[in-house]
Amino acid sequence: MTQLVLFYIFAAIAIIGAFMVITSRNPVRAVLSLVMTFVATAVLWLLLQVEFLALVLIVVYVGAVMVLFLFVVMMIDVDVAEMREGFVKYWPLAAIIGLLVALMLAWAVRPSLFGFQHFAAPPAVGAHYSSIKALGLAIFTQYLYPFELAAVLLLAAMVSAITLAFRGRRKGVKAQIPGKQVQVDPKHRLRVVKMKSESKQGKSKK
Repeated sequence: MTQLVLFYIFAAIAIIGAFMVITSRNPVRAVLSLVMTFVATAVLWLLLQVEFLALVLIVVYVGAVMVLFLFVVMMIDVDVAEMREGFVKYWPLAAIIGLLVALMLAWAVRPSLFGFQHFAAPPAVGAHYSSIKALGLAIFTQYLYPFELAAVLLLAAMVSAITLAFRGRRKGVKAQIPGKQVQVDPKHRLRVVKMKSESKQGKSKK
């Protein structure tokens, strides 16, 4: 009964946080709302006895990715008025696409998998059960190809983002070129100059 009550509480927090992400007018508040959603989702995963995923969600996403997003949003100059104009212009299309995605998810997951009976009765495991070991075995045996495909897609997305953000070398900006540095002759890096030393009285010594 306690787990069911906690499920209702944190599920409601996650839904409210997700709704605030897409409706907040301030980008910083939207990022903070997403952090709240992640924390609530991590608690739900803890109740489902998948501690590894919950810790990864807190440490990786909340502790690193979302903090990075927060600093980026605070540092860049976001034109909120222009963003609102674009949202108002395309919100009917966004609503239709969101409804279609929700229907596709409901069809893929199927109504038989919905319900609190799957949550309230977690499988009984022994004292030596490790969710990390079970997750690793599942990823690298049963779901190996989807895992590798997701890695390739993430790599392609990262390369695409770097390509789009790279604007070329700017003129007048000093930058190191590794190719030219490797081609430099070591003899030209150092020049030994022989000079006469001077004494304290200003007289030179040979």
